[in-house]
Amino acid sequence: MTLIKSISGIRGTIGGNVGDNLTPIDAVKFAAAYGVWLKQQREKDTYKVVVGRDARISGAMIQNLVMNTLIGLGIDVVDLGLSTTPTVEMAVPMEHADGGIILTASHNPKQWNALKLLNSKGEFLDDVEGSKILVIAESDNMSFADVDSLGKITKNKAYIDLHIIEVLDLPLVTVPAIEEARFKVVVDGVNSTGGIAIPLLLERLGVEVVKLYCEPNGQFPHNPEPLKEHLTDLSEAVKKHNADFGIVVDPDVDRLAFMDENGDMFGEEYTLVACADYVLSKTPGNTVSNMSSTRALRDVTEKHGGTYEASAVGEVNVVKLMKKNKVVIGGEGNGGIIYPESHYGRDALVGIALFLSLLAERGISVSELRKTYPNYFMSKKKIELTPGLDVDGILKAMDNRYQNEQLTTIDGVKIDFSESWVHLRKSNTEPIIRIYTEAKSQQEADALADKFIEEIESIAKS
Repeated sequence: MTLIKSISGIRGTIGGNVGDNLTPIDAVKFAAAYGVWLKQQREKDTYKVVVGRDARISGAMIQNLVMNTLIGLGIDVVDLGLSTTPTVEMAVPMEHADGGIILTASHNPKQWNALKLLNSKGEFLDDVEGSKILVIAESDNMSFADVDSLGKITKNKAYIDLHIIEVLDLPLVTVPAIEEARFKVVVDGVNSTGGIAIPLLLERLGVEVVKLYCEPNGQFPHNPEPLKEHLTDLSEAVKKHNADFGIVVDPDVDRLAFMDENGDMFGEEYTLVACADYVLSKTPGNTVSNMSSTRALRDVTEKHGGTYEASAVGEVNVVKLMKKNKVVIGGEGNGGIIYPESHYGRDALVGIALFLSLLAERGISVSELRKTYPNYFMSKKKIELTPGLDVDGILKAMDNRYQNEQLTTIDGVKIDFSESWVHLRKSNTEPIIRIYTEAKSQQEADALADKFIEEIESIAKS
């Protein structure tokens, strides 16, 4: 059981002891700290926060605690109920709200939940802002509203539909061409809010939808991280229904992966590559992804005459560099599409619409599309953190060991070799060290990851 405080929000497991897990008391404390911080940003008569959640079992409990804490501070709340992370992000500026909170632990298993915190633009808080909230949470300097100044809760269930309308109105989303293509798609909604939003979007695009695990009851039928080893049922369903491809999202619908017509993974890393290929072909420009993402995005960007740059891991870091470089599309290799024409947040609905537009234009199968991109293979492994493990010391030792290679240390240690790379970093969302590698074959990528795991274990024992 654990509680993690980072730029990715306040994330923990449900139950257990206060301060060690995401208990009701911890949820109230951090919601109150966020509310206090929000009121410090601008002095005015009224404040408003948009709140939504994914379908995980603890969601309603945590959401009620958070909302009632906010109204206790005199802050009005717009309750979206079951929603998606990108929907809440879009709702904040549409509501002219001061901020937003999404109750979701993203790809983590069902025992986890989290408070993801947004600013008035509907974008994640940066490290400086997040640090201030953590300081407030550990202080006793919180003043609540008197009985005549309490906030109020207003329910609004329209925002998933409004989100879909916004996506369909994007200039590069070619609705008539998609309708004419008459696609058939299997959707794995992992029994969360993707099971609501994705079929609705596809039906508006004239796509025939086969639903798989689209009941938003929070009972995840498999590990909710959209990786190949978790998606055997989707693979079988795509083949059984003779579908054009499969779609899978994580519980809060900001990560997106595709499966081709043969039931094989398109590659989660290649979701962004394909969407960027399409966008860059229409609006040439630059791209950004994080340091743990495939080199294929760099290759596709340069093919279209643009420039690619990598940021530290974390959506807020990607967005910051995207704005600096004025990019036309960016995101993360975990299937996160960030399209500034829509908004600065990972959005599976936007990704699906762009991908469908690309397929309709090319008139080829998903497997044929995959063959048009550079072939890289990734290994994503991890080491569980144990008490007393000196992660910073381990990373420093690796830095010293490979100082003659091309090194980047803005986020852990990334070592670029001529035909491969390895990225070692402490996770923002789990108590683990991540070891990501990429090479020209899966065997090479796996071997490289195993080599570095052995080196880390050796350093830890010394």
